[in-house]
Amino acid sequence: QVTLVESGGGLVQAGGSLTLTCKRTGVAVRINTMAWYRQAPGKQRELVATISSVGSTNYVDSVKGRFTISGGSPGNTLYLQMNNLKPEATGVYYCQAAGSLVYWGQGTQVTVSS
Repeated sequence: QVTLVESGGGLVQAGGSLTLTCKRTGVAVRINTMAWYRQAPGKQRELVATISSVGSTNYVDSVKGRFTISGGSPGNTLYLQMNNLKPEATGVYYCQAAGSLVYWGQGTQVTVSS
């Protein structure tokens, strides 16, 4: 069993910054990709950023240049540095780890006030 625990969310004013952390514990399994997703109120969960086991990263267009994903497999901690936050970034942010199975954390709330 793999457990993912996110932290670092909170309330921040527009233009501010937050760093989210996702700590992975449990059975040592091969993880190919880790990612951050977010779910805004009343909307579906969407992919924000991914990082592969060799460090390749991808971002949704709306966060390029402002968010940075780092860490992940083969390490046990994933990060998301979020700068110049906008109110539309508000939502619950989830960590995902994907190997032969897909694992999710419980989420951390990010609220950006205008």
